[in-house]
Amino acid sequence: MADIVTMPKLGFDMAEGTLVRWVKAEGETVNKGEILAEIETDKATVEVESSFSGILHKQLVEQGAIVPVSTPIAVIAQPGEKVEDTPASAPEVKEEKLAAPAEQKPAQAASTQAAAPAGGMVKISPLAKRIAAQNGIDPQSLRGSGPGGRIVNRDVEAALAAPRVAAPTAAAESKVAAPPLPVWQPDGAALEDQRIPVDKLRGIIGKRMVESKQSVPHFYVTHEIDMDAVMALRKQINALLPDEQKLSVNDFIVKAVALALRQFPGINASLAGNEIIRHGQVNVGVAVALDAGLMTVVIKDADQKPLRVISVETREMVARARAGKVRPDDIEGSTFSISNLGMFDVDEFSAIINPPEAAILAVGSAKQVPVVRDGQIVVGMRMKATISADHRVTDGAEAAKFMQALALHLEEPMRLML
Repeated sequence: MADIVTMPKLGFDMAEGTLVRWVKAEGETVNKGEILAEIETDKATVEVESSFSGILHKQLVEQGAIVPVSTPIAVIAQPGEKVEDTPASAPEVKEEKLAAPAEQKPAQAASTQAAAPAGGMVKISPLAKRIAAQNGIDPQSLRGSGPGGRIVNRDVEAALAAPRVAAPTAAAESKVAAPPLPVWQPDGAALEDQRIPVDKLRGIIGKRMVESKQSVPHFYVTHEIDMDAVMALRKQINALLPDEQKLSVNDFIVKAVALALRQFPGINASLAGNEIIRHGQVNVGVAVALDAGLMTVVIKDADQKPLRVISVETREMVARARAGKVRPDDIEGSTFSISNLGMFDVDEFSAIINPPEAAILAVGSAKQVPVVRDGQIVVGMRMKATISADHRVTDGAEAAKFMQALALHLEEPMRLML
């Protein structure tokens, strides 16, 4: 019997997704676990694996279509199987359009004839639009190869792969370490305002953070942690590892957080209606900075994994996120999150809780500072971390004890190796 593939729900707040690209073609063999298609959500472009094995009998949705969750998108049949009836296809593509510039060179206009209809608008998929913007490519300069001349991801990738002639000033500008200082205008002339459209990821981040701050009663607890032992142990371990496998400070923090969460299940929790859910798994989300905003990748069962496994998994998921190729499992199921700005020389900050989680940890830089030890002022390595917690789920005493446990694991880091 044929199997029906539906638009997956990739996150609790996902209502629809854009089918960016079919990885498998009709008539091609599909094995369970192989990448079937790329789906773009509000948060990321996700490589979706097939849950079935067989032959891709029919694609019910064209590339670029925006499809509600649970809508049939494909039929997978067994070799030689006759499939008489197939579900109705998903709704028609909702085109995302960009206004054309007021002027266009003749040569450029000819090259975009397929992508730009008579109304002077460009049909472009959300993923292609974002990649083009990140690489400074004008969509008007591209020829669309998607349905109806729509510009899709492969068109932008082809433009990136093609030789490009740099402007005369590009080489000089690339060597400038900092932007030029503004020049004072004696006539009082002001620089023009810039109006930048809010993209999908930034929009959803803003919406969720507003809801979090308005509906979740945040409170904050800050703790200063002695990082001398962690830094020494990390240096010793990394001396034995190749460059691509070296541990980061954040790897130690993830493991320490996971072990502390196991001790304090009231922090590893979420609120669902009139119930507090204390999660059996400890899944630590790590915030990743992207051009369009933040995305959280999730280390599952972090309390049970060795440091090197945590390090490898984190590195691979961060790389996929920055390449726009995350998998559903990369971004689902976090029970607690970490936002680490230590690499930006930040002393301390407070993060906004990521609902439905009950708490998030904001991590600053590990710095050398003067400390008092045995009555003497000496140099020590210290790091400040702040937990933001939901007062409906936990309270200050439990959060403070959690921070003490976190500090203990980092100040005696051999605990992380056991």
